Amino acid sequence: MQYTAGNYEAFARSRKPKDIDHKTAHIVGGGLAGLAVAGFLIRDGHMDGSKITIYEKSMIAGGALDGIEEPDKGFVIRGGREMENHFETLWDLFRSVPSLEIEDASVLDEFYWLNKDDPNYSLCRATYQQGKEWPTNGKFTLSKKAQKELMSLFFRDADSLQDVRINEVFSDEFLKSNFWMYWRTMFAFEEWHSALEMKLYLHRFVHHIDGLPDFSALKFTKYNQYESLTLPLVKWLQDHGVQFSYDSEVTDIDFEDNRPQGIKRATAIHVIREGKEENIPLTDNDLLFITIGSLVDNSDEGDHHTAAQLNEGPAPAWDLWKKIAKKDPAFGKPEVFCSNIEETKWESATVTTLDERIPRYIEQISHRNPLSGRVVTGGIVTAQDSSWLMSWTVNRQPHFKKQPKDQVVVWVYGLFSDVPGDYVKKSLQECTGEEIVQEWLYHLGVPTDEIEELAATGAKCVPVMMPYVTSFFMPRKHTDRPAVVPEGSQNFAFIGQFAQSATRDCIFTTEYSVRTAMESVYALLGIERGIPEVYNSTYDVRVLLDAAHSLADGERTKLPGGALSNLLIDKKLKNTEILKLLKEADLL
Repeated sequence: MQYTAGNYEAFARSRKPKDIDHKTAHIVGGGLAGLAVAGFLIRDGHMDGSKITIYEKSMIAGGALDGIEEPDKGFVIRGGREMENHFETLWDLFRSVPSLEIEDASVLDEFYWLNKDDPNYSLCRATYQQGKEWPTNGKFTLSKKAQKELMSLFFRDADSLQDVRINEVFSDEFLKSNFWMYWRTMFAFEEWHSALEMKLYLHRFVHHIDGLPDFSALKFTKYNQYESLTLPLVKWLQDHGVQFSYDSEVTDIDFEDNRPQGIKRATAIHVIREGKEENIPLTDNDLLFITIGSLVDNSDEGDHHTAAQLNEGPAPAWDLWKKIAKKDPAFGKPEVFCSNIEETKWESATVTTLDERIPRYIEQISHRNPLSGRVVTGGIVTAQDSSWLMSWTVNRQPHFKKQPKDQVVVWVYGLFSDVPGDYVKKSLQECTGEEIVQEWLYHLGVPTDEIEELAATGAKCVPVMMPYVTSFFMPRKHTDRPAVVPEGSQNFAFIGQFAQSATRDCIFTTEYSVRTAMESVYALLGIERGIPEVYNSTYDVRVLLDAAHSLADGERTKLPGGALSNLLIDKKLKNTEILKLLKEADLL
């Protein structure tokens, strides 16, 4: 397995691996990582799709890439996926998946053309005082001290940030800045989350720092991610003969550890398939790909008149990882991520408007017609004075193919689910869908004497509580997540958000799921084609200078004393590339 950059390897095709015709593959989990494994096995591993089985405990594939219509409740999306042009492995996969919308086009073609014709950006990033636009003017409002703290985290050695929390490296000056408001609401970071993960995010997306205030860095699918990404990928896999075993919960996996030779093998899968227990033996020719952990495990739906419940009971995806982890210290420490639900939970809600009344208020804030079929909010709008720290977004409509043309689907979430709301005076966790709509309408600027009637008759809402949705952000050590392919593994790999990629990529992205899938397939099969490396913007001095300029809100660096400044430029910087770069970045 190797990492490469550029077109040379990106456009090359792999040759057929040795003995691939004798191999079969078992994939635990039908989320994006599992589906991507199957895709790479077929395209780059030249495996017959009929020899691939995906075990999924639910009755639908896609994992967190969801989007479904509940006939008695309404449309449901637990979350949305923010994407960018440098998701190298994601686009590498979807360039090969046929579009369901456009003949002779790939999903990547469809996505590219959509965002070319209708580029994403926000016209209102935040509000306050019941729907008034928060006057950020695109500024980060980072003090000199806060800028220094952010720069210090950027350059700090990753090893020193193990088990360190964000509020241990930043002062209140930083945590009160617009930058932190943009950052934590966009990525769902809390003050108690991992400083290491925040550092990884800074490096990964430093080329998009200037796009944080208006979301011009982001790109979105035409519909919800289930219909835009999951369905075409599943159809492509089915067309190649991949077997989908739904209602199949993998409960344990047996391993053989030959320590003198340093060899580890998976020997059996224990699965409850359609209520019946099965043991599936594995040979050297059986490859096993295991999704560990889950951000949507034990999600619970309410409805317009019922609050979602916090399910702290047995969690199948986590319980499987716990069993596996007891068998080898190299298999990670799941308790680091799943043992503190109070710090990993939050709640989202899907609101469907039923007539023209609420969309009028959406248009007042977004400055766009929500029924135009084009970009609406361009990303989340944060009610920055909301006690729940509520954010909401309206993507291109319709967000579902079956959605009536006069309805608008809105996604709402709150980072703080345990504090009373500003209007309903109840915590988000306690609220029914109707009460969540009331709180949202209050922050939209709906007159208070109209809120209850409008929430009752103008919308329906499905709240969803997710106990583990930010579990991967918990402070951790490097060894708390197992390597995608543990040392000595002969036939198994770990995939998904809790597997440790060998790269500097960051979690909570579609890219990371696909990257772990690509690494696992390429390593176990010895695929000769290179894996695209993580975009190298963090090593581009031009990007770093532009980011510094943005973080300083465009203020130029003032050199001491005119004579001294001129002397420095004349003696040290004159006729150098350094001076040219500093001027291009408008830093002097």
